[in-house]
Amino acid sequence: MTPSRGFSTHNRAVVRVVKGVATAAVLALALTACAGNDTPDAAGTAGEGASFGDASIQFSWIKNAEFMGEYLADQNGYFAEAGFDAVDMIEGPASIEAAVISGNVDVGIGNAISTGTIIANEGAPLKIIGATYQKNPFTILSLADKGNIAGLDDLLGKTIGVQASNLSLWEAFLEINDIDEDSLTTLPVQYDPTPLFNGEVDGWFSYLTNESIDAELLGLDPVNLPLADFGLPFVAETFTVTDDAIKNDREKLKALLVAEIRGWTDAINDPAAAAKLTVDTYGPTFDLTIEKETRQAEIQSTDLVVSADTLANGLFTISSELQQQSIDTLEATGLTITASQLFDLTLLAEVYAENPDLLAYSK
Repeated sequence: MTPSRGFSTHNRAVVRVVKGVATAAVLALALTACAGNDTPDAAGTAGEGASFGDASIQFSWIKNAEFMGEYLADQNGYFAEAGFDAVDMIEGPASIEAAVISGNVDVGIGNAISTGTIIANEGAPLKIIGATYQKNPFTILSLADKGNIAGLDDLLGKTIGVQASNLSLWEAFLEINDIDEDSLTTLPVQYDPTPLFNGEVDGWFSYLTNESIDAELLGLDPVNLPLADFGLPFVAETFTVTDDAIKNDREKLKALLVAEIRGWTDAINDPAAAAKLTVDTYGPTFDLTIEKETRQAEIQSTDLVVSADTLANGLFTISSELQQQSIDTLEATGLTITASQLFDLTLLAEVYAENPDLLAYSK
């Protein structure tokens, strides 16, 4: 099985690292501002003939089908056509916020809660400029012949395995749904879901695109209680950049978005081919299976990446409503932040205004 995911929103070690990097970054950006901007931008502007040199993207996880759109943007030459000599796609696990703030990468792919936490707690100079997943993939996984947790009432009296890194999100889920923590049992667990499959617990804090697929491929009958459908609808697979990059490398970021949109358009229209490319070319060192990557690619293409909003406004769209829902989720974890502090969708708006052909992603 592919390693299980953890939600690192309140990982104290990561926060300490990001805090130090953020402080250094703020000082560096202040010095840059004082120095002025007398040197012409060597990168030029986006569009035909633009040249941006190399770029880098930090993944939050290993090179599996989660990033299939990035692989197709690379494989099909969209990064090159957008003006890039090469785009380094750096595998995780990693704190994408620390990588972006440090200046080691141009873009980090993470989620609204992790990035929002760093901004709220540390004043990190970051913004989210788009989101691949319109709904986050977190779920309470159970099995039909055991826990069978299909609704909130089904949680009562049950034992749920929750990893330490996911505890704060689990607690926010209980709070926002007005569920008394004493009405069920929260059992500290590691990441291997075998205890769920063996019937030792009733439910498991999981990913729709990971443990749920594992259960399915084992011949079990998985039942999901997606957090996005039950009170915590925040966006994920978000593109996080620095405020400085938005100001001073705007055309470069827009060019990356153009290539990304084209790559993800190809991916969701042929998830089987995207899965094969993942296994054969980009993730051969991770013991991936074509069965699981194909299923993940299918779920992403039908349930996570596309929505009524993307159909109307294009891929990576984050509507005002969805922005506010992400802010409300952060508030449920005890954090205060505004949508304008977390999101900047002006680059994406410019991309679609300048490239209206990108809006129609369904082929």
